[in-house]
Amino acid sequence: MADLMNLFGETMISKLEPDNPLYLHASDSTNLTVISIKLKGTENYTVWANAMILALRVKNKIGFIDGTFEKPVDNPVLETQWERCNSVVLTWILNSVSEELYLGHVYSKSAAEVWKELRDTYDKIDGSVVFDLYQKINSFKQNSLTVAEYYHKLNIMWKQLDQILQIPVCTCNASTQFNSFNHLIKLMQFLMGLDNVYRAVRTNLLIREPLPSLQDAFSIVSREESHRNSNVSVTNDRSVGLFAKANSVRNVLS
Repeated sequence: MADLMNLFGETMISKLEPDNPLYLHASDSTNLTVISIKLKGTENYTVWANAMILALRVKNKIGFIDGTFEKPVDNPVLETQWERCNSVVLTWILNSVSEELYLGHVYSKSAAEVWKELRDTYDKIDGSVVFDLYQKINSFKQNSLTVAEYYHKLNIMWKQLDQILQIPVCTCNASTQFNSFNHLIKLMQFLMGLDNVYRAVRTNLLIREPLPSLQDAFSIVSREESHRNSNVSVTNDRSVGLFAKANSVRNVLS
């Protein structure tokens, strides 16, 4: 009888559709690392939590951390499968935290409880966190990075700050004005950190009426970078050609 029940249970589980939260793909093992960053504490909780939510949404397992998908109580087979999925999700969370945090939660049994405890403990933003990030943005310089690399690094910090400050996304007039001001600040920060070789193009952008958008400024500076690199390449080719010609003449005379 026990073997028959086990066979019946395996048949039920095998018929689960991929959109069912209880479905586990063959690759959904406890060794899986679903995100590439590890939670250290308050300083990177927001980024970590957003990355983890995105990964769990792809896996259709959000219900195991927000408590919306509760354990079935009238079906022993599905109850066992829920416990298995809960353990898998819990392991994914533990795989993405620092060793210190791991040791503090390794004996936990519920993914939702661990998620809530981590949120209650580390989802706390004070003025020092905002100050440090804002200072880092304002002092960040290109320092010979490509324009794309420089913009990409700035953009990451901008998104972190926007997430911390909960920038409004509604379409009301106050929100529109605030977002326009926020984009203006980002434009200034981008232009301030550029290397001095872009001083002329920066001046031209600043005297435009109206001022360009951040994306337009990035595009214009990137084109200037490509133009400068092309000129350097042509100059180098000419130098190589003159050097080769001089060597040829020297060899003939000798």
